[in-house]
Amino acid sequence: MSKRKAIATLNGSPSAALDRSADPQRRLARIAGIFFVVTFISIAALPLYNSVLKDTGFIIGSGGDARVYLGALAEILTLIAGIGTAVALYPVLRRQSEGLALGYVAVRIFESTMIAIGIVSLLAVVTLRQDLAGAAGTENASLILNGRSLVAVHDATFLLGPAFCAAIGNGLMLGYMMFRSGLVPRRFAQFGMVAGSLALLTTPSSCSSGPTTRSPERQASSRSPRPSGSCRWAST
Repeated sequence: MSKRKAIATLNGSPSAALDRSADPQRRLARIAGIFFVVTFISIAALPLYNSVLKDTGFIIGSGGDARVYLGALAEILTLIAGIGTAVALYPVLRRQSEGLALGYVAVRIFESTMIAIGIVSLLAVVTLRQDLAGAAGTENASLILNGRSLVAVHDATFLLGPAFCAAIGNGLMLGYMMFRSGLVPRRFAQFGMVAGSLALLTTPSSCSSGPTTRSPERQASSRSPRPSGSCRWAST
């Protein structure tokens, strides 16, 4: 009897209740950390997209379709992981600010939508190439113009999506909520907010200079998630 009472007392103690409440947070943190890591797959899309983005005559040429498809697959995984990150973190972030937590989810959904539009535009280039390139009565100049127009759509969605939204969402919003909550070391949250602010300031200059003039290294840095310590929090 005394043994049963001891077990019941232990299970009903405040420390046991705290451990039970912490377990779901750790699980959500790990899931969010996994999603954050998956978003880095988008960096692989840059070299895969190089031919369709840089080669003006891609749409009237041949070869390279499989690379575009693989790049599209990488970005599809990225947009799914982006939404998954926000959904996984929402139950924790809303304890700091429900409005900002909802805003973070909305920003990630908008970012993923922009990525999806960019994917469709490049897949449309491949489709036009397969259907019309070399066909009788097709004007190469007109086909090239249509292809570059679709590439321009992809570049614009990149600026509005991964470049702009990552700065606001992962940098400023998530960084501020992590700084306020103390779930991660404050220097990591501060670094995320500073990085987000700098990225937000450089986005207008990228718009004015044109996205196709940026180097692959700069595009990779914009596509990768802004560091705010979430992955470190997930490992604790």
